[in-house]
Amino acid sequence: MILTKIFDRIMDLGGDFEVIEFRIGKRKKDYSYAKLVVKGRNENHLNLLLEELYRLGAYSPEVNEAKLVPAPADKVLPDGFYSTTSHPTSILINGKWIEVQDQMMDKVIVVDKESNSARCKFINEVKRGDLIVVGEEGIKIKPPERPREGAVLFEFMASKASSEKPSVSIVRQIARDMYEVKVKGGKIAVVAGPAIVHTGAAFSFAKMIRLGYVDALLSGNALAVHDVEYALFGTSLGMNVENGSTSLKGYRNHLAAINEIMKSNSLSEAVKKGVLKKGIMYECIVNEVPFALAGSIRDDGPLPDVITDVVKAQKRYRELLKDVKLVIMLASTLHSIAVGNLLPSTMKVVCVDINPAVTTKLMDRGTAQAAGIVSDVGTFLPLLVDELEKYPIKINK
Repeated sequence: MILTKIFDRIMDLGGDFEVIEFRIGKRKKDYSYAKLVVKGRNENHLNLLLEELYRLGAYSPEVNEAKLVPAPADKVLPDGFYSTTSHPTSILINGKWIEVQDQMMDKVIVVDKESNSARCKFINEVKRGDLIVVGEEGIKIKPPERPREGAVLFEFMASKASSEKPSVSIVRQIARDMYEVKVKGGKIAVVAGPAIVHTGAAFSFAKMIRLGYVDALLSGNALAVHDVEYALFGTSLGMNVENGSTSLKGYRNHLAAINEIMKSNSLSEAVKKGVLKKGIMYECIVNEVPFALAGSIRDDGPLPDVITDVVKAQKRYRELLKDVKLVIMLASTLHSIAVGNLLPSTMKVVCVDINPAVTTKLMDRGTAQAAGIVSDVGTFLPLLVDELEKYPIKINK
């Protein structure tokens, strides 16, 4: 749908166009080609049109090299800096197209001329003198293509956010995709919210970790606190998870859970001392699955393992996402969107949430490739784990 988007954008911005050449691929794997003349009211208007079209995947036959300007100071960008998309990007330097590494949206491209390389960086990582790509020239973007064949999850879902309950076919396909990622040596990261515990799915998620289908866990203080509370007292925010009743003085259980971990100085020490004997965090520790718990202003405690410096937490998230092939987001709005902003558009993403606004917001904020499933995570996870048990894998620690 690249060409349709380009037509729409030209008209939305008040431009005009003429199709000079149009060749349509006759087989599913053939490329189509379109050559357009784009017209603007004046030079500035035309440049605005072209900037928008380049970002949608169009390119000019007359390509100039990317313009590089040194950063004037640490964490300061030159005027006119290029802000990245999440799509695979190349820049033209010294007559050669160089693929940009660590592709993420809303970042800048820093070029190292000595190694003839380029990569995306956060503004807070920029150092004085870094060569920053400025303007839109010499940049080529490759938007993800719509798959033409097969019936896997990321191809057959006509609607990106399915409001249906998790049907057997969808859950089965996700399990199959996860298995294929693992047998090919790929990694799976899970972004998880505390609703996993509230809805009674903690046992299933713990089993998923035990089965070897989680290579990194990205979450916040709340998931770990409620998981520990459930493991120690059988409650989540004072509510008995098994029958939904309120336990006597249960309101203090989450603080008591934090206190028990504080006594041990960390979650791993609590496991070693036998204080924490089950649950999500327990399985991560005993199965050597790395995790990052990013702090927020709402946190009680927080637990000793929580990274309270958001810049450091962001960096740790990026480290855990390295070499990941599939990201599964489970009932977490803020962490899911945050992780989505760190991913290239080529990354497979499954987002599960009972609130359809979460999956919509995730896609509207740049993670358009996500397959959204509107479902109670308490229903979804047990079904998924039942399917994953049919695909045993060898865990390499």
